[in-house]
Amino acid sequence: MRIIPAVITAAITLSLTYAFSHKLGQIPPMGKLLSPQTGFWQNAEPIGEFPREQLVLPGLSGKTEVWYDDRMVPHIFAENEGDAYYVQGYVTARDRLWQMELQTYAAAGRLSEILGPKLVQYDRKQRRLGMVYAAEGTVKEMLADPATKVAVTSYAAGINAYIATLTPATYPVEYKILDYKPERWDIIKSALLLKYMAHDLAGFCNDLEFTNARRLFSLQDFNLLYPDFHDATDPIIPKGTSYAAATAKATAPPDSVLLAAAAFMKFKTDKPDPDNGSNNWAVGGSKTRSGAPILCSDPHLGLSLPSLWYEIQIHTPDMNVYGASLPGAPGVIIGFNDHIAWGVTNGEEDVKDYYSMQFRNGRSEYLYNGSYRKADLRIEEIKVRGGATVRDTVAYTVFGPVLFDNTFPDKTAGQTFLAMRWKALDPSNELATFNRLNKARNYDDYLNALSVYTCPAQNFVFADKTGDIAIWHNGQYPLRWKDQGKWIMPGSDSTYAWQGFIPREELPHIKNPARGFVSSANQRPTDSTYPYALYGEYDLFRGVRINERLTAMNAITPQDMMQLQNDDKNLFAAAAIPMIRKHIDTTALTAAEQPYWQLLSSWDCMATADSKAASIFNTLWAHLEDTIWQDELRPKDTTILAYPQSITTLQLLLRDTAFHFIDNINTPQKETLSQLMQGVFARTVVELSELNKAGKLELGKARGTDINHLSRGIPAFSAQHLNTGGGQHIVNATKQTHGPSWRMVVQLSDKTEAYGIYPGGQSGNPGSPFYDNAINDWVSGKYYLLHIFSAEEKDDPVIRYKLVFTGKW
Repeated sequence: MRIIPAVITAAITLSLTYAFSHKLGQIPPMGKLLSPQTGFWQNAEPIGEFPREQLVLPGLSGKTEVWYDDRMVPHIFAENEGDAYYVQGYVTARDRLWQMELQTYAAAGRLSEILGPKLVQYDRKQRRLGMVYAAEGTVKEMLADPATKVAVTSYAAGINAYIATLTPATYPVEYKILDYKPERWDIIKSALLLKYMAHDLAGFCNDLEFTNARRLFSLQDFNLLYPDFHDATDPIIPKGTSYAAATAKATAPPDSVLLAAAAFMKFKTDKPDPDNGSNNWAVGGSKTRSGAPILCSDPHLGLSLPSLWYEIQIHTPDMNVYGASLPGAPGVIIGFNDHIAWGVTNGEEDVKDYYSMQFRNGRSEYLYNGSYRKADLRIEEIKVRGGATVRDTVAYTVFGPVLFDNTFPDKTAGQTFLAMRWKALDPSNELATFNRLNKARNYDDYLNALSVYTCPAQNFVFADKTGDIAIWHNGQYPLRWKDQGKWIMPGSDSTYAWQGFIPREELPHIKNPARGFVSSANQRPTDSTYPYALYGEYDLFRGVRINERLTAMNAITPQDMMQLQNDDKNLFAAAAIPMIRKHIDTTALTAAEQPYWQLLSSWDCMATADSKAASIFNTLWAHLEDTIWQDELRPKDTTILAYPQSITTLQLLLRDTAFHFIDNINTPQKETLSQLMQGVFARTVVELSELNKAGKLELGKARGTDINHLSRGIPAFSAQHLNTGGGQHIVNATKQTHGPSWRMVVQLSDKTEAYGIYPGGQSGNPGSPFYDNAINDWVSGKYYLLHIFSAEEKDDPVIRYKLVFTGKW
């Protein structure tokens, strides 16, 4: 009778043995993960001092030292650039390998390989965006430039040298959780990372939504909803600047009209966060206490752990640069050296257009200029973990890849074939720009660096120790006729193609302006007198606030600039609240509504973390936009349309509180703005009352900020419910999962004085004390002094740890 328990025991043992050695769905083999010899225990890092290490690695030509400071920022001292980038690759991989590789898998459409069938549609989309195709072109350009070739090949060699040291016990913990192993780093991965950033910053366009809107609304109403310019525009290049006549011109076809198609566009494109932007500015010595220029930069991007950026110093005989690097790319992207400083903000322009194509014989031939030409058919093989390989054929046309056809996103009969013309798909070498900036000594070197930059379009701010300050709205912008690219265009006619690019020397720029500063905050680059057509969705109020403050300030210090980067004033709300007051009947408010109205009506428009009024305003405005636009722009069918920008809605209401979109087309009565506002306020109070009862109405509790792990599925590796202020339209652009990803202030005095911080830590290992050590200081608006060492400072007490690299002989 004892045999039955024995059989049960054996069965349980076998089941556990299987469970602990095989994946169950998305659960990793727990035996491997929990193993004392190879599991996650091996990823714990000690707290305290680290010893001096000496490493012998193949590929180095000389001796290289890395000094780690008290925040584990590496300071690389190399005898030549090749060794410097080799070691940069090694130490970055040591801290961030899983992050580096995951980002390139995401860019290349390879996530199904590690995460299974649920990611197939995402991977298909990435392949159809042409990300690998674009990266292949970038690799050719990088290898054709001697300086970039040294950088990317040496960097890749350093990463691979680190990967070669790994064992299953020392894999980063995410590899153990997901049960896969790192692969060899190829330079195309650095190119993919750059294209991934291009998609984040230059992947926006509204062609599909605007085509639908143009079929629904008159041209007058379309321009009302989606204007090219806004009232009180405060552009990057000051109003009144005189521009020379354009030397190039796009010629519109005589029949340039909206493409007539049988059906509305039902498919939707994934878009970057519309607030992917930044602030940057530089003030001349005439406005600073020290008499030296001060440059400031804080890019606003999605927040994650590990952090997007990796702080580093690189010192060679010809270069001494410090700043924020992108894990996976050599050099520094935003930073400073012994002579200059630079920063970037997103240009915001739409550099993507869609063309309706006519195919025959499946996807093998398309009509173009009266005859059919063969498409370049690229077969994409998507490996799927736990499933069969998926093969997707993507047709490439003269414009670019066919993103949507009768097989994607669904198998749809009669689907319109849409080809995509996107500047990011053109061969380019953006790394050359940053390589040159890292070594630049003056304004001419800065211009030389910018001359090879194409996409994503950026506002490059500049300052140097001779006293020059400048900004260029830089990149390659399509030469378009008015309204070209706002709507889907016919792909059978070459007259609708781009006709070149705006000449680089005619791009908006300014040097040493009389007002004593240059700045950008993703607003329009120019006023309406600029002779070329630039389209995009621009911010307004952040730029206005920055320019107001910089105009009023004198004897500026780095600490003043830190305060401005953390400024919580909401000028959008300041413009909206007087209008809201006019349309709220306070005598009709209930006893429950009165306290909320008192908070809102007396608000100073400072969106601090402890502000209850900020939460009330944000909720009210979201409900107001839905109430005005939902009946027209959220139809019951699946037609995709876009709301106007919030600044458009506000300015329409400030000009005309009775404009015809106020009325709800789904009701028989004609509504007024006062009626809508009263109802919106009542709904806001109902929505927020539970938060208020729970003591969570303050902005930092009601919204706060979550910095999630890149996997989005491991809360323990995340930093959530952070008590933050700021928000959209605010210089401190912090939102729930988005915000200032690297704050930097650099005073270019004889001895450079620089400060910075980002929300994370240098290590990508959740078991490290340097994984998230800067987050609380970032929330508090604090900064760290940035140490840009010279070779003579090798014994500085802030240096805690040294690595010495030598090559094999």
